[in-house]
Amino acid sequence: MTNSKDLCVSEMLRLQKELWEKHKDSWAPIEPQYGKSFILYMIEEIGEVIAIIKKKGEEDIMNDPAVRKHFVEELGDVMMYYMDVLNRFKVSPEEFSSEYLKKFETNMNRDYEKQYKNLI
Repeated sequence: MTNSKDLCVSEMLRLQKELWEKHKDSWAPIEPQYGKSFILYMIEEIGEVIAIIKKKGEEDIMNDPAVRKHFVEELGDVMMYYMDVLNRFKVSPEEFSSEYLKKFETNMNRDYEKQYKNLI
């Protein structure tokens, strides 16, 4: 187990592979054809996050330690399935980071108001 307080992409991918190794006899292989199933599992976990927001509300998430713990746990499940998707499509930490940073730069220079006003 890692002692890191701030996980990086490569560490999360490694941890998911380690978890898969432990369960490889009963879990789907780390191959692209299984990727869409893990996207669906991730969406299911996002639904659980949404349910907490709907049922408990933002105030409880921010102020009730038990609710917050459950909320963050479900967000962790989302990220675990996200890493499973990246692993199944053989997306490297460097490839992901590069594209993420490019998209960040694009978004930093976007005029969202103007862009969405032109859609009408």
